Amino acid sequence: MTYRVVQWSTGNVGRWALRSIVARPELELVGVWVSGPDKAGKDAAELAGLDEPTGVLATNDAQALLALEPDCIVHTAMADDRLMEAVEDLKMFLRAGINVVSSSPVFLQFPYGTVPSEMIDPVVAAAEEGGASLWVNGIDPGWANDWLPLLLTSGCERIDKVTCSELMDYSTYDNPKVLFEIMGFGRDLDDLPLLLQPGVLTLAWGSVVRQLAAALDVELDEVTQHFERLPAPEPLEVAGHSIAAGTAAALRFKVSGNRSGREVFVLEHITRLHPSLAPQWPQPTGKGCYRVEIEGEPDYQLDLQLYSDGDHAKAGLVGTAARLVSTVPAVVAARPGLLTAVDLPLTTGRGLVR
Repeated sequence: MTYRVVQWSTGNVGRWALRSIVARPELELVGVWVSGPDKAGKDAAELAGLDEPTGVLATNDAQALLALEPDCIVHTAMADDRLMEAVEDLKMFLRAGINVVSSSPVFLQFPYGTVPSEMIDPVVAAAEEGGASLWVNGIDPGWANDWLPLLLTSGCERIDKVTCSELMDYSTYDNPKVLFEIMGFGRDLDDLPLLLQPGVLTLAWGSVVRQLAAALDVELDEVTQHFERLPAPEPLEVAGHSIAAGTAAALRFKVSGNRSGREVFVLEHITRLHPSLAPQWPQPTGKGCYRVEIEGEPDYQLDLQLYSDGDHAKAGLVGTAARLVSTVPAVVAARPGLLTAVDLPLTTGRGLVR
């Protein structure tokens, strides 16, 4: 069976999603949405860096793409600074009867207990109205902290604590808005960016610990957040920006799911703008990794290294995009509504072996 797909956005994740759609034999690219007029009218291949034209031209006419009645939209538009607008977009797709796999808003990965029902119910209602499904995922939040840890737990006799970590050097991450506005790198340590405002970390990553708890039948007492920032000891140049000595250059945060006064599920990020920063914090394997640690019987530690042309940041974008695209057939076949990782069958890179 062939699934007709529209790619929604061609930014950091979207251009890799385009490549992944073209690479998969069971998918047919029928449309591409772009936000700016500079990309409209260009062949999808040009936007994705492919040699062979696809014959599919990008457009900023959303209604024209919905009129194509695709089986699925791969939605990768950034929503960090426009959460509610992105939710409205997703509801529009669902009401039109179009299934959606999306990289954002990330709280929809597993929103139960993280956001109030007033934010969840309209999305579910739109899906039921259109008879369509929505699945939000990526790599983090995503398969690095849902399927990977859950797979390891199946080999346990006893589980005391599950910790999922991202340990990364972000100096090659090409997204200045996220780095300097949302995460607050290069800013005074007393100047809290959007990410570190009260409740934002639990909004963005609370879904991770709550989904693990639900999958393992654990009722949490609370979900808490904590962060620590460290300054650059000397000036740094990152993504064309100057990081002054004394401003934020390393960030460690965690979101914890607690029960009976102790941490049971932990999501932790340790982010540096240079590998030499914060040597006292946990170090990655290689240049960067996703780590799953299970304390119990037995103990497990799994370090996932990822590289694309030697760049771990690029690899994370490719992995996010490919994960979404690989699930299109399963999401199309699923029941209407809001899906989570535990609702889907095993999805693979079928058809990609060269």
